Amino acid sequence: MKKESARDRILRVASELFYMEGIRAVGIDRIIKQSGVAKASFYRSFATKDDLTVAYLEFRDELKIDKFEKLRQLYPNSPKEQLVTLIHDVTEQMGMSDYRGCPFLNAAVEFPDPDHPAHVKLLNIQRSFWSRVLELARASGARQPEELAAQLRMLYDGFVMKRYLDKSDFDREYFRNAAELLLEKQLDNHRG
Repeated sequence: MKKESARDRILRVASELFYMEGIRAVGIDRIIKQSGVAKASFYRSFATKDDLTVAYLEFRDELKIDKFEKLRQLYPNSPKEQLVTLIHDVTEQMGMSDYRGCPFLNAAVEFPDPDHPAHVKLLNIQRSFWSRVLELARASGARQPEELAAQLRMLYDGFVMKRYLDKSDFDREYFRNAAELLLEKQLDNHRG
């Protein structure tokens, strides 16, 4: 087993802390201490906290891309099943005890300046993610794929924030049911 590099350890610790507590709420000194690295090692890996923040967003994006790839492998000939499974996976995530919303939406709230490197990065990540959803909608034979992708995005964004604010379990079923209705409207012979 390969030993975790100082950079990877810093990124892993920062990812956990940033997601659970917020990027601006977590200081560099705490990340250094919990990572068990020297301050010099930290600054060799990340010149600034902004650099670490961008790396964190890229790290989270890689996790999401991996999920898309697993869906492709699981249902290589059924983009419709990939879309349905994506919705079910998101619904399950919303029910996890450590769920704190979407890391990208959280970062958008913390970095509203459109010129900030974190804001630029998260916008690119979000555009990429939703273009993948649009591709799935098109490949699934949606009657109006752009509309379906836009509706799923609005539904997701709203429910992520609702779920973050109100932890009650039934909310995630509302999300799943609403997403299923959108799919039924757009896709022939949909079954969730």
